[in-house]
Amino acid sequence: MARRILTAALLLTVGALPQIALAQQTPAPAPQPTAPGIRWSKEVIPIASGEWTGPRLADGQPDVQGFWSNTISNHSNFTDPQAGPPGEPSGTAKLPRDQRAPSRVSDPADGEIPYRPEARALQADFAHNFPNPTEPQYIEPLARCAPAGVPKSFMWHGYELRQYPGYVVLLFDSGNRIIRLEDGAPLSDKIKLWNGDSRGHWEGNTLVVSVRNNNGKALFGRYGDFMSENGTVEERYIFDADGKRFNYVATFTDPTVYTRPWTATIPARRYTDADEPDGWHFDVQPVNIAGGTPRYEHHERICVENNGPFGGGAVGVPFEGSVIAR
Repeated sequence: MARRILTAALLLTVGALPQIALAQQTPAPAPQPTAPGIRWSKEVIPIASGEWTGPRLADGQPDVQGFWSNTISNHSNFTDPQAGPPGEPSGTAKLPRDQRAPSRVSDPADGEIPYRPEARALQADFAHNFPNPTEPQYIEPLARCAPAGVPKSFMWHGYELRQYPGYVVLLFDSGNRIIRLEDGAPLSDKIKLWNGDSRGHWEGNTLVVSVRNNNGKALFGRYGDFMSENGTVEERYIFDADGKRFNYVATFTDPTVYTRPWTATIPARRYTDADEPDGWHFDVQPVNIAGGTPRYEHHERICVENNGPFGGGAVGVPFEGSVIAR
């Protein structure tokens, strides 16, 4: 079956094509581990599923509200997190592989996504062309104000987790995601979403979420790793006893792209008043109210504040969105 999984349906004028390379820089790459205020780790601290012994909200949910961020580099490279984006190796990339952070792929053991041959070829083609994108399909969707999607949202800047009766809400720089905790009719298979349709429940210290109805347009990182609209994700957000860390453990299944289901692990930690905003993990600004408790607000982002058209970004190129067509 012929697939054109990484093609794009774009409204681009020929005169705008020289500006494509600039689009890859919007949003800007994350600072490298040596940058002031940014401290990446290479550790993945195991957290076991079990009982929740911390505080609870009125509806019984474990109280895990707050600001969170992943601890191992950004979204540049999914299987070699500290190597940097294609064509722009980081300082850490000079270290031997066993001295860099492990692959986010925790199963299979080789740390590689088990692609079908035709899917691997498409991923490699994107990575090869990313540094000098001469065609629209080589532009990273996030760089054009598209939502980061699953799982990339957990690797792009810090994010806020809020809880309401029956819901868990994630506020990302690239948009929002709602996890429904109440039973309800599933969405029609014809409805496809950037972040999918998330239905979850709590099992002790673990939020278990099933993600369906993905549109397959988002990429996992700048090397072009992906799933199609046929992909499903089973997520487990496993919180430690102190509510200071959680591991995002997600299993991806997509027979049209992968030869077998595989699992990713992304560690995260909570940021509080004891931490200084750093422009990346704790990507907020303090708002002090006289006589009250200081609170934090997210920095304004052009892509989610309606200050620019979807796909336009800073370059202003007309864009309808990345389409992964089969």
